[in-house]
Parts: sequence; C-alpha cells; structure tokens
Amino acid sequence: MDLALIADRFGDKWTLLIGGAIIGALFGAFAQQSRFCLRAAAIEFSRGRIGAKMAIWLIVFATAIAGTMALAAQGLFTSTEARQLASPQSLSGAAIGGLIFGTGMVLARGCSSRLLVLSATGNLRALLSGLVFAVVAQASLHGFLAPVRDALAAPLTTLSIGSNDLLVLSGIPDQLAFALVVTGLLASLALAAWRKIGIWKTVAAFAVGACIPLAWWFTNAMTAVAFEPVRLEALSFTGPSANTLMLFLSEPGSMIDFDVGLVPGVFIGAFLAALVTGELELQGFEGGDSMRRYLAGAALMGFGGMLAGGCAVGAGVTGASIFALTAWVTLFAIWIAAATTDWVIDRKWPARHAKLDALTVGTPQP
Repeated sequence: MDLALIADRFGDKWTLLIGGAIIGALFGAFAQQSRFCLRAAAIEFSRGRIGAKMAIWLIVFATAIAGTMALAAQGLFTSTEARQLASPQSLSGAAIGGLIFGTGMVLARGCSSRLLVLSATGNLRALLSGLVFAVVAQASLHGFLAPVRDALAAPLTTLSIGSNDLLVLSGIPDQLAFALVVTGLLASLALAAWRKIGIWKTVAAFAVGACIPLAWWFTNAMTAVAFEPVRLEALSFTGPSANTLMLFLSEPGSMIDFDVGLVPGVFIGAFLAALVTGELELQGFEGGDSMRRYLAGAALMGFGGMLAGGCAVGAGVTGASIFALTAWVTLFAIWIAAATTDWVIDRKWPARHAKLDALTVGTPQP
C-alpha cells in the first residue's frame, strides 16, 4: 500500500480519516467478538478469580506492547515522538484521573470503548452514557471543567523526574523488556487455553491488541508523506469522542483527521460484527436508579479520562505500549478504583441493605 499515492489522491486529512475509520472498524469488530473489557477483567480479578475475561484483557495488553516494540525494533516507529513521551505529562493528573475514571467505569458498567462497542449492538444505555461521556470530556478539555482539570494536573508533572519513559527511568534494557512482554503474551495464551475461551475469541483478542501497533505504524507512515504535520498516535477514546462530538457542531470539513474517523469506525465495525453473528438487540435502562448510575459513571469517565490523558485503551493499552510512566500510573489507578468501587457499590452496599431488609422483615410489628 503506497500511502503517498493515496494521500495525493484524497488529501492528507481524508487519508488520515479513512485510515482511522478502517483501524477503528477492525478494533470494533474484534472487540465486540472477543468481549474485550477492562472493567470485566478488573472485577473478575478483584473477586479472586483469574478467568476468561482476565485472559482476554492480558492477550490484548501483551499483544499491543509486543507489536509496538517489534515495530520500533524494525525502525518503523519511533516512540519518543509520541505525545506521551515527547512532552511533559501530569503525574498527579494520571493518578487522580485514573481513580476517577476507574470509579466511573464500574458505575457505567464499561469503559468508554466498551460503551461505544455496546451502543453499536443496540444497547441504548451505552449509547446515552457514551454521549454524556463525550460531552463531559469536551467540557473538561475546553469548557467549564477545564480550569478544574488544569488545577489537578498542575501539582506534579514528569518535569520533576526528568522523563516519562518507564524503561529509561528503570534502566531496563529494551531486549529484556521485550522478552518479558513475550513471556507474558505466551502466559496469557496459556491462560486462555486453560479457561477454554475458544480459538475464535483468542484470535479476536489478539487482533484487538494488534490494532494498537497498526495505528502507530499508520500515523507514523503518514508523518513521512503528509504535507502538513501529523500527530503520531494510536487508539484512544476520550479526546476522539470529544472531537467527534464537536465535528457535528462545527463547520463541515473543519475537523477531519484520524480521531474523527476512529470513533465512527469502531461503531460501524462493532455493528457489522453483531449483525453477522446475530447479536443485535435493543436494550434500555431498568429504572431510574440504573439510569442515574450509568450517567454518573459516564460523566466521571469523561472528566477522569481527560485529566489522566487517556482512557482504559488510550492510557491503559496505547500509552502502556510505549512504556509511558503516566499511562502505567493511570492503568494501576483504574484497577484500584474499579476494585474498590465494585466492593463498595456492588458487593458491600447491597449485602448491607439485604441484611437490614432481613432484619426489618423479621421484626415484630406493633
């Protein structure tokens, strides 16, 4: 594929949009088929079980990192030119934003990418939650929540430690890191086989992870052929969701780039996958309490993802694939918050109310 010819034919911006849409469609289709979901994996792990959901997430995670490192080793990608490593990042924002995002992820029963995939299959809860997520993300980027985001991001940045590259800071050689990642990938494949998730789901999870290095390769290749500067990036859903929302509120053609092709691409890919496999089904809210929970979670994810500089995919997989310290901080914060929120909201609180209800029922009435 000669990107230079395609860019000459369609223009740089439209080539970026088409590439984003194609990669997004692949991600959406395979994410829908594999049931890739960080929330599901985090809850499964927090409840003391390492099962199919954890295996799928680990395959995606390890594949993304191994593929990205292989690209860099072949000279097809330079990670230091990515935003996460090329400019100072907020450590305080990563930690606080990750905690907020992880809390919202459990409340909304899915991260931002999972909501997008589910909405394409007919889940109206996910669709409305995704819209709230995008609105709050935009408000956190350029709206009334931006000053709050800036205040939380300012106290501690990577300038204070001199780098955001985890391998540089730790002194771990690239070769050793790659060997560890490949070992992790093989272990995740063994776990998938042990948990009997099936060949198709395993392949689909592998394909989801491969979308990350594919996006790195594509945007890196576009930097060499585009006339205008192109941002080196892979997959994320906080900023792109906000940009896609603004696309419908702006002058036509004013916001054409990789990001605004990605989100519709994921939706289309997930829809087609669900259509082919007969998994399209309209689903709505189950009452006012459910609706409040989903929308509150979506709002928390919108602000937390923008504060952290990435979502469960943008920081938790894409940023981690280039060993950006802030991405790993965000990822760990998401896991901690998800486990805590699940324990408090979905396990401890219902158990307490059930106990109180049982005591009330058993109390003699006057």
